[in-house]
Amino acid sequence: MTSQKTPQTMKPATAAKKLGVYLPATPQEFQESVISRDELNALQSNPPEWLVELRKNGPHPRPIVAARLGVSIAGLARGGVTEALTTDEINELREEEPDWLVRERKIQLEVLAEEERVRERDAKLAAKAERRAGTSGRS
Repeated sequence: MTSQKTPQTMKPATAAKKLGVYLPATPQEFQESVISRDELNALQSNPPEWLVELRKNGPHPRPIVAARLGVSIAGLARGGVTEALTTDEINELREEEPDWLVRERKIQLEVLAEEERVRERDAKLAAKAERRAGTSGRS
């Protein structure tokens, strides 16, 4: 006797996050339904018009807004941006370049540079440890 597998499902908020869209801007039926993995894959491979429109024009969730502006989510909050923004609103901020955006972009670049420095340091240390482990096993 074989048991049938139940399909893996997720809450609408999880599906919206995976699709990169702002949940309150999705259709009501999407917000109220449980989405299966197969349904999510179908939405990703053959997006309906509402999904194409949301991805293009927004409103966009904060992680997408932050990425498009080149800042962190915390940087958005420090700049006073706490709500989802449309593509037009993001483009306006890019054109205006308010002081907070310039400052947060600089901070983001510094953070990324530090993360790269740490990755390089860790890779060197790992390589050094590997060399040591390789030579200590010989007699």
